[in-house]
Amino acid sequence: MSNAAFTLVMVPPLSTETRAWPDRLGKTVPGITVLSPEDPDAVRAALARADAAYGTLAPELLGAARQLRWLQAPQAGPPPGFYHANLVRHPAQVTNMRDTYTDHVAAHTLALVLALARQLPRYVREQAAGQWAPDWSDGAVLPLAEASALVVGTGAVGAEAGRLLAAFGTHVEGVDPRVTEAPPGFTRVLPPDHLDRALGRADLVILTVPHTPSTEGLMDADRLAAMKPGSYLVNVGRGPTVRLDDLVAALDSGHLRGTALDVLEREPLPADHPLWRHPGALITPHVAGAGPHAAERRYEVLAENARRFAEGRPLINVVDKTQWF
Repeated sequence: MSNAAFTLVMVPPLSTETRAWPDRLGKTVPGITVLSPEDPDAVRAALARADAAYGTLAPELLGAARQLRWLQAPQAGPPPGFYHANLVRHPAQVTNMRDTYTDHVAAHTLALVLALARQLPRYVREQAAGQWAPDWSDGAVLPLAEASALVVGTGAVGAEAGRLLAAFGTHVEGVDPRVTEAPPGFTRVLPPDHLDRALGRADLVILTVPHTPSTEGLMDADRLAAMKPGSYLVNVGRGPTVRLDDLVAALDSGHLRGTALDVLEREPLPADHPLWRHPGALITPHVAGAGPHAAERRYEVLAENARRFAEGRPLINVVDKTQWF
């Protein structure tokens, strides 16, 4: 198959890891010309001749990209505002970086679940205070072999987290708008209209969903109230899916026993926010995806799509722009 010549613009700002990508792409993708302009006028001039771009295109930059056919998002779930109305209407395909951190995020998810199940947040606080206070009561831990988990979002991360959790003997169900066949370890995957009923059966609710128009505020006061009394909420997806004020209220009332959050509605979480000191909360600062090889995996997605674009083949990780994922 012959390769068509095309121009790809690396939209600034570029990180330290991405500065080497233009040269690498030029050497490995036949027919590609990679531009990495710095100043605003040069960026607009480059976009005017671009067939493809990597980065974020605000409306004014997208307006300069008159022949753009493909935009590679730099993240799996870009920040709010990336999928603005002009981009949604634009004919260019958008691809994202999903499935580049699956193993790291799934492992982090299990670490959070195990910490909640064994009361580690409490014991860490007592260690810091120099207190010896063992709890041997029957309700001190959540026995995972007797527990039920609901994974909301059974894409790559959710499927892997559920598989790992099932290895502990946990009964795992999923909810997803696209996935219908149960991944390994899951008993079944339900459509989104079953969410409210499924919440009441789960000892653990694990959110891996992206931030989309339909998931923003997904876990509000009503949905938190629909959860099983004494259950736990874990969020490793995106912060805007959980209303923090409603979550604090559910913890304060005792309806929820605990929560573990790697992503939050407000990031960074203000130092005076009650969740920092809440005895039922465990917080990590949006680091579930941390781990080796992340930059190389992201480059490989870009390079694979560049090769496919040059050859006229379907791209991977194509996004439904109206749903942001």
